[in-house]
Amino acid sequence: MFDMRDKVAVVTGGAQGIGKCIAEAFETCGARVAIIDLQDNPYFVGDLADQQALEQFANKVIHDFGKIDFLINNAAPKMCGITDGSYADFEYALKVGVTAPFYLAKLFAPYFRMGGSIINISSSRDRMSQPETESYTAAKGGISALTHALSVSLAGKVRVNSISPGWIDTNYTIYEGADALQQPVGRVGNPLDIANMVLYLCSDMAGFITGENICIDGGMTRQMIYHGDHGWKLKK
Repeated sequence: MFDMRDKVAVVTGGAQGIGKCIAEAFETCGARVAIIDLQDNPYFVGDLADQQALEQFANKVIHDFGKIDFLINNAAPKMCGITDGSYADFEYALKVGVTAPFYLAKLFAPYFRMGGSIINISSSRDRMSQPETESYTAAKGGISALTHALSVSLAGKVRVNSISPGWIDTNYTIYEGADALQQPVGRVGNPLDIANMVLYLCSDMAGFITGENICIDGGMTRQMIYHGDHGWKLKK
């Protein structure tokens, strides 16, 4: 459906989970893919919280490909809460989740081909929270705001959008009962739900979309659930 031949896609956190699915989706469509991840991968192993690693990675991409078309800021920040999280923990999460996407956009900005696209992977946690998730939630809120700021600064050359996944099971587990029914679509999401939207937003079909955040959560953040709804019961 999407012809990405001769395109270059950069994917952070592309060695596992949603990022790996995104990278594989681009490759299936014919794109050349450059990954940076702390986990072993065939392109570049590095820490997104390290400025020097970001610069080395960007230099390698430009050396290898000359230009890029798509930057997918997917790498997940560290999750810690107000009880046990340290200053260093929180700072590290923001470096991975907000600073790295900003800096990579800055480093690659001169090398984007016209019609380029940046997709920031946020989270439905940018609008809702669980206890003890302050670092992750703050980073995801930050990247959502960074999205519309970049879309204005890069207007006319690069479209910038973000995706906020809800419950995405990277093992493609099939859930039933209350776990499935809390999503109005009746199931838990999987990485392809996110990868397909990434491809769409990077395609010409989405040429009139920029600065937007699209929540892909099966409708979970739209459905109010009270005691007794959809198999959910309060337990004390």
